[in-house]
Amino acid sequence: MDILSPNNLIIEASIVIILSFWFNGISKKTNIPSVLMLIVLGVVLQYTAQFFIKDEVDFSKTLTKSLALLGTIGLIMIVLEAALELKLKRDKIIPIIKSMAIALIGLVASAWVAALILYQLIPEMTMQSAWLYATPLSILSSAIIIPSVSGLPNHKKEFHIYESTFSDIMGIMMFYFLIDGLHPTEDSGVAGFATNLLLTIVIALIASYAIVMVFQKIKSQAKLFLLIAVLLLLYAIGKTFHLSSLIIILIFGLVISNTNVFFPGKTAIFLDKEKISQIYHELHIITLETAFVVRTFFFVIFGLTIVVSSLFSFNVALISLLIIASIYAIRFVVLRVFIGKDILPQLFIAPRGLITVLLFYAIPKEAEIANFESGILLFVIIGTSLVMTWAMIKDKRKITTILDGIDNEVQERNEAEDALNAKEDDAKEDNTKLEGDAE
Repeated sequence: MDILSPNNLIIEASIVIILSFWFNGISKKTNIPSVLMLIVLGVVLQYTAQFFIKDEVDFSKTLTKSLALLGTIGLIMIVLEAALELKLKRDKIIPIIKSMAIALIGLVASAWVAALILYQLIPEMTMQSAWLYATPLSILSSAIIIPSVSGLPNHKKEFHIYESTFSDIMGIMMFYFLIDGLHPTEDSGVAGFATNLLLTIVIALIASYAIVMVFQKIKSQAKLFLLIAVLLLLYAIGKTFHLSSLIIILIFGLVISNTNVFFPGKTAIFLDKEKISQIYHELHIITLETAFVVRTFFFVIFGLTIVVSSLFSFNVALISLLIIASIYAIRFVVLRVFIGKDILPQLFIAPRGLITVLLFYAIPKEAEIANFESGILLFVIIGTSLVMTWAMIKDKRKITTILDGIDNEVQERNEAEDALNAKEDDAKEDNTKLEGDAE
């Protein structure tokens, strides 16, 4: 049986997407991240394929070749989806700045400590390569966090949306900045990076305004994939000229989701608000759906490429546990400084996920370390996801207990009021009888 034939691949891909949708349903009911289920599915498929294919298959080499294109599209969709979630309002300025500061400090500090751990415990690991491997392990996963925090109070939910979004975007920028550092002749340093960033922002704003003005006038119904094609084109051209291309995607998402900010006062006359709203909602659906598919196949592919035996390595376990411990230690300090004592369950909501896997596959060959075990990625992803699951379940039980207590108090109060009303009614009846007897 040829499980890699075109028809069988279509069947297998369809089943994977259906199972991923089912996993999302299970995740909402149990708070277990669907990511874990997708990774387990990938591991199961790995051993199933080895059973049907008698010849030894190197899934790592076979599958990672197709990840470059899919990974690029995935990054663009994740950043665009995150940008569409960000609402720029005056009363949100302080929470946004605070979330950005927490995300940046947490990212850099976690990457620095993780890089030191990798440098000390992995032979042949250079400090430059250690930073590249540590950065993906230090980025929060908005793809996991945003769907998981819907049950939290609004201020905590908004904090996690902002923090994870900024962590994704800044982590990706930091990763590619480190990659530029591998080529000293092309690397222009911090000053060059700042100039590049400023130029990218200017180009991104001009392009975003132009796209909004043009696309609101297009009458054809099939224009959203044209819009996606334009964004992909801008990203690729930006990459060709060594610009921070993801900033273009981020700013476009911010412009389309916050037109009241970018078209203030009389400039709003240039907008067809109904069409812009329609483009925003349809674009939001496309990015959500695309991110869902990308996330599904990436985690399944990650499971397919994982060497399960590496999880039982003492060195892998030691490195992973040290990195996980450092993540929460750093997070505790940062949250206490910026937020105060009310840091639960925020402290434990720090899963690693899709961006971690995407950037791991994007590490250049000249920075790759043969002794690095991919099991470290799996260990950290599973570990942080399980900690988040535990924290969310505990918080949910706490809220349920509080609500039950409130319900009991209300019920007792109602019963007391009913008893008092009954006594008053009896007293009235007695008075009525006494009056009747007196007459």
